[in-house]
Amino acid sequence: MMQNDIQTIRTEIAAYIRDSYGVEADYPWPRYPEYAVFRHVNNRKWFALVMRIEKAKLGLPGAGLIDIVNLKLESALAVEFLTAEPGFLPGYHIARGSWVSVLLDGSVPAERITPLIDQSFAVTAVKVKKGG
Repeated sequence: MMQNDIQTIRTEIAAYIRDSYGVEADYPWPRYPEYAVFRHVNNRKWFALVMRIEKAKLGLPGAGLIDIVNLKLESALAVEFLTAEPGFLPGYHIARGSWVSVLLDGSVPAERITPLIDQSFAVTAVKVKKGG
């Protein structure tokens, strides 16, 4: 289970994903070396994106930067979090689908983030076709 220490949460997210899914972070943008992308090995789809963003770009008060993780959730759950839970915003730079940005500033308890990572992994996984 992750700690609520803001300084280590990025590391703990990466460790959780590595331990659970055998996936290491990918850093595809030289201009943004702290943007960590986590992809499925088989279909290369993203299931988590950890970024450090200016608060103003997220519509948050105050100056400075804030860490977030973008996750894809089931549609109903995404709507529920966005309308009723503090620390959840529409997915930054991923406006389609049911992506949400989760603030990594302690407003969302760390122990709530790992099940959301699991859901994002499941929602973006290769779909198994039914029938025969």
